[in-house]
Amino acid sequence: MSSENQKVKFAVVGAGHIGKRHAEMIRREEEAELIAMVDCRSREECGAEDFDVPFFRTVEELVASDLDFDVVNICTPNGLHASQSLIALEAHKHVACEKPMGLSKDNCEKVIFKSLQVSKQVFCVMQNRYSPPSEWIKSVVSEGILGDIFMVQLNCYWNRDDRYYKKGGWKGTSDLDGGTLFTQFSHFIDIMYWLFGDIDNIQGKFADFTHKNSTAFEDSGFVSFDFVDGGMGSLNYSTAVANQNLESSMTIIGSKGSVKIGGQYMNEVEVCNIDGYEMPVLKESNPANDYGPYKGSAANHNYVIQNIIDTIKGRTTITTNALEGLKVVEIIERIYKVRNEQLDLQ
Repeated sequence: MSSENQKVKFAVVGAGHIGKRHAEMIRREEEAELIAMVDCRSREECGAEDFDVPFFRTVEELVASDLDFDVVNICTPNGLHASQSLIALEAHKHVACEKPMGLSKDNCEKVIFKSLQVSKQVFCVMQNRYSPPSEWIKSVVSEGILGDIFMVQLNCYWNRDDRYYKKGGWKGTSDLDGGTLFTQFSHFIDIMYWLFGDIDNIQGKFADFTHKNSTAFEDSGFVSFDFVDGGMGSLNYSTAVANQNLESSMTIIGSKGSVKIGGQYMNEVEVCNIDGYEMPVLKESNPANDYGPYKGSAANHNYVIQNIIDTIKGRTTITTNALEGLKVVEIIERIYKVRNEQLDLQ
């Protein structure tokens, strides 16, 4: 446990777009220090020359070194998250894991079990929770302002084409990527779970429109379900949108009114129609992560790093804990079970 005046020391595993984003956000925090980076490629191949810290090839090399650090940030391909989290926990380090926490409930449970064994925290990176519309709708739902929840519709329509799925890369593979819901849309499933809880009675229809040569899985789906706590929901998603991202939106119909949060990244409140309720003025949302030819979710990683520091220093609690990370993975796994059963029938 870092004392109040000590810096929290971070090592970032994975020096791609998101790893460098983590490293930069750590560097900007007064109470944080970037101690090391890890990638199987060289510092030059990663374009990480700007970060003047020791550079290791593997997580094993990092934990075997005599460097002193508190947190390991896992920013590698999805399929490596759980195994690398376990190595860091085994070395008695806290873990900050990019989404998804793993590609199966079973892997996530192993990580949670190890974290409890060694009394270390696992922070799941779900930065969309920090966007002003997300924080606002969380308070509206939690305080019962919408009344009983009748229907929730989550729409995620993005562009991911050959500019994204490069030959020989990990994206699009079943073992390292895992699927569209894990890589592109787990942030929005997380927001839905955070607001409305678990789901059951899952039904779905899935298709692969434009990615037959670039991915090992579907690019689109219509999924319907019931919420365990009442109401029904649907998730409609696609990465087959031409040219650019279209929208990420959530429409909520309640007994006292309705709300729609939209925009490309669920970053704008488009409709707030609630009996006797006046919509407050929200802070401006951060822009999307810009990866050149394509864009990702909101750039809120600074809040993630701040939450890790504040939690380790005992000032607050984790924004997205390991159990919530597991639940999102489990929901996606159950949706994909429906998809796989359909494929078996074809």
